[in-house]
Amino acid sequence: MNIPKGRVAVIVGHEDEEQKKFVIPVMFLNHPLFMELLKEAEKEFGFRHSGPINIPCHVQEFRNVQGMIDKDRHHHHICCFKD
Repeated sequence: MNIPKGRVAVIVGHEDEEQKKFVIPVMFLNHPLFMELLKEAEKEFGFRHSGPINIPCHVQEFRNVQGMIDKDRHHHHICCFKD
């Protein structure tokens, strides 16, 4: 799978569910909500890992976080560019 420039692939899912691949904007990696997910990934998998980043959370929980980050990102752009 070709990952577009400015995006990164992550694999999401707990052991008890089917894992799903998401392609997200690189800027998500710096968001505080996503950083919490990365801390969980570090606890479970450590730093030495090849391939896509594995996020050990339920897919629906990840989608909720993704929605909050999108909403926050769009709200930030609107606030910053208001006249």
